[in-house]
Amino acid sequence: MRKLLDFLISKVHWFLFALLEAIAFMLVYRNNAYQQSVMFSTANVISANVVSVGGMIGSYLNLREKNRDLVERNGQLEIEVLKLQRQLEIIMADTLTFRAYSNSSTKSFPYDIEIAKVVNNSVSYLSNYITIDKGRLDNIERDMGVISEHGVVGIVSTVAEHFSVIIPILNPKFRLSCKVLGSGYFGSMSWDGKNTQYAKLDELPRHVDFKVGDTIVTSAYSAIFPEGIMMGVVSSFEKQHDDNFYSLKVKLSTDFTNLNMVMVIKNNHKNEQQSVEKDSKGND
Repeated sequence: MRKLLDFLISKVHWFLFALLEAIAFMLVYRNNAYQQSVMFSTANVISANVVSVGGMIGSYLNLREKNRDLVERNGQLEIEVLKLQRQLEIIMADTLTFRAYSNSSTKSFPYDIEIAKVVNNSVSYLSNYITIDKGRLDNIERDMGVISEHGVVGIVSTVAEHFSVIIPILNPKFRLSCKVLGSGYFGSMSWDGKNTQYAKLDELPRHVDFKVGDTIVTSAYSAIFPEGIMMGVVSSFEKQHDDNFYSLKVKLSTDFTNLNMVMVIKNNHKNEQQSVEKDSKGND
């Protein structure tokens, strides 16, 4: 305590100077309108800057949640678009059945989505994998389709309680039936292990009418993905060894080097479809 008193006594002239400066500042401020105006304006500027910085920090902290909400809304809109496409196909096929279909279209559309965050992702290997933060406790199962807001990502291969691993397009194990948008003909989509921006669509019949720039989407021949999900666009094409088929080079719509949020698609009718197909094969 004595040392503290000695220190204060040794610095008393500085404390006296500070006190006098404060008194002088107060007298100038109270007796001069111009100084009051300047100080008031300066205080307002500082306050506004502090509020602005605080708002920016708050916005940044809320950005992750807003981005998640945006992805979820995009996923719901994607499902609604697919529902409308299905209704349109029914209308074009038979306008007499539209009334009955439209009354039950919401119930009959079998797909639901679950939003998930990518926690691990590889693009530099021949066999790449993606890990997401949703698992068995979130009703994620093997062989569920996974998409981003831009298009197909891959298929769930392994599921734990809190995490799942996805086989993405950028993996030779991935194969999916796809078609040229507007065409009923389909081929097999796969990756050749070369460029992360491109995949190839093989076994497309030679008489199919298409051109560079056409859109490639998922076909109806899958119990994993709805028909019409974006895959990419035709970049180039060539004949396969069998002259009856084309091989298309497809620029992928999903950027796997910048993948943050994904949507896992659940087909509520998948087990029923696979069961009846298995029974049918067993009867051959």
